[in-house]
Amino acid sequence: MILIDDILISDDVLKKQFLCNLKACKGACCVEGDLGAPLNADELPVLTEIYAQVKPFLTQQGIDEIETQGLYILNDDGTAATPLIDGKACVYINYDADGTAKCGIEQAFLAGKIDWKKPISCHLYPIRLDKTKYYTAVNYDKWDICNAACELGKKNQLPVYKFLKEPLIRQFGADFYEQLQHAAEQQD
Repeated sequence: MILIDDILISDDVLKKQFLCNLKACKGACCVEGDLGAPLNADELPVLTEIYAQVKPFLTQQGIDEIETQGLYILNDDGTAATPLIDGKACVYINYDADGTAKCGIEQAFLAGKIDWKKPISCHLYPIRLDKTKYYTAVNYDKWDICNAACELGKKNQLPVYKFLKEPLIRQFGADFYEQLQHAAEQQD
């Protein structure tokens, strides 16, 4: 473990290797699971603000579920998450010609329709953040649907923290990332 200010980083974030392989997984992380993507409180008004621009990038099923469930739901523990279609796929996905699930929010961002890429929990995946009373824990979430990403990461010798440089900077800032990189290099 590494501690930078009040951020506790798991060794797996530094040592495990990862590179998304969408050709292999077809975006399964947006379709599998029993809960939607975690949302921070400050992201909820953003979803409201951008929904009209994102809507054309969503499936009709996703739009129907948003109209029924809302732009987000509250889990039993009071945390917000993206709603799901039939308890599986995120309402904010669409599919490309290959059948690969893509984030409709990110597609709107890439098309220049909005200036917010996607929820930070999605951007950071396979990292999950757990907030405690004293720390924010930064943990690597190992999931078998990402085995191809782990293999590709090993092939390219790309540690999780390097693969996720952009979202780590988005979440914690450039100074944090520089300290993380320095700490990782010291462990090599």
